[in-house]
Amino acid sequence: MFVAVHTDEWRRLEELVRRRRRLSGAEADELVDLYQRVSTQLSVVRSSSPDPGLVTRLSSLVARARSAVTGAHTPAWRDVARFVLVVFPAVAYRYRRWWLVSALGSLAVAFAFGAWLVANPHLLTELAPPSYLKEYAQHDFQAYYGEYQASHFASEVWTNNVWVSAQALAYGIMLGIPTALVLWQNAVNLGVSGAIMTVYGKGSLFFGLIAPHGMLELTAVFLAGAAGLKLGWTVIDPGPRRRLEALAAEGRAAVSVALGLVAVLLVSGAIEAFVTPSPLPTWARIGIGAVVEAAFLSYVIVLGRRAVRAGETGDLRAGEREDVAPSTG
Repeated sequence: MFVAVHTDEWRRLEELVRRRRRLSGAEADELVDLYQRVSTQLSVVRSSSPDPGLVTRLSSLVARARSAVTGAHTPAWRDVARFVLVVFPAVAYRYRRWWLVSALGSLAVAFAFGAWLVANPHLLTELAPPSYLKEYAQHDFQAYYGEYQASHFASEVWTNNVWVSAQALAYGIMLGIPTALVLWQNAVNLGVSGAIMTVYGKGSLFFGLIAPHGMLELTAVFLAGAAGLKLGWTVIDPGPRRRLEALAAEGRAAVSVALGLVAVLLVSGAIEAFVTPSPLPTWARIGIGAVVEAAFLSYVIVLGRRAVRAGETGDLRAGEREDVAPSTG
């Protein structure tokens, strides 16, 4: 009876193993599923009513299927293409509301703090002596962008920004509270710098130097913050899923954000190193930054919306995240 019930599955697995180099994506998933089922069936046969002939047949089939499963990999370029065109834009688009909260909250803090210090410039002397503040505004701030060789500077900026974004994202597991503090600190620092430059009559220089790379850089930091806040909220409200399942899914999606932002921040670092200190007029430098920012947002909105409508979340494929080891008893 057992053989009659499962014969069709064994035949199908044999067929897929024979054609393992010419399988479609759906057939590859079916191969993995059947391999797991037949492995379990083999353990049942061994423990309940061992039939040497049947055990030998199924053992051989399971061994060949295991070889096909472990030896059949999707070409790396396809994984990379799927990540760039589907996974990263999908999770970024799915986090769009948290992204907006992160951005608006941070910018509100930066502008409010900066405006408060501009209106009360005597408070700046609590931070540093007037001579230091004047030197910072008239020389140090601008000199910072041309102090090092461009390629080295780009590497340093990229490393620092990736670290800030990683902190904002990873701290999400702690209910998102440290993530909010990272965003707060980043916003306050921005507000203080802007206030110092404005008080000493260098406000236009400040925005002219910050805007070219800052648009994309801050957008990336806000997205990292969004992922961290969403992860923190999932701890509080996992929705219809069990808390561990929800955290696992959002954690995997957050990793996708982290990987994608490595490339995004590399672009912003290159702009900061090569465009921001360049002799181009201010309008041209800001224009380059605005074009890159618009291109990134368009990429997320167009491809992300399409992917989300197709059911993508930024998580692993269903077959990968539900994969389990075959039972042995």
